[in-house]
Amino acid sequence: MLAPKTPSWIAEFRAFIMRGNVVDLAVGIIIGAAFTAIVSSLVKDIFNPFLGLLTGGLDFSNVFISLNGQHYANLADAQKAGAATVNIGLFLNAIIQFLIVSFAIFWVVKGISKLNAKKEAAPPPGPTPTETLLTEIRDLLKQRA
Repeated sequence: MLAPKTPSWIAEFRAFIMRGNVVDLAVGIIIGAAFTAIVSSLVKDIFNPFLGLLTGGLDFSNVFISLNGQHYANLADAQKAGAATVNIGLFLNAIIQFLIVSFAIFWVVKGISKLNAKKEAAPPPGPTPTETLLTEIRDLLKQRA
């Protein structure tokens, strides 16, 4: 029994997916997502309590403005009531997370650049034995001519 012919686009797609830069990009996205989770926890669980302590117990995640004019004890209550809110504290948390991620990426790129600079600065390798022999033969032929 003959197997059905595989469409050509499947082979093209397989070749596309298996190219090195696509796989590298996928790995980068997965690592980036994990790194974002770590940074989110760092901001929420480490930095915000210290910032709250410095600001007299202010919880940044509950800094918001209710647009309906009513006062709510916290953001969760306002959202439960269906009030439209401007979430200033959550925006500040996002800025802090962005700065931390940017700072970490800056150092990673700087380190990678330093590694690449060292690779480029390496002296070129000397001639191979074959090249040396060919150079000697060339020079002998020049002397005879």
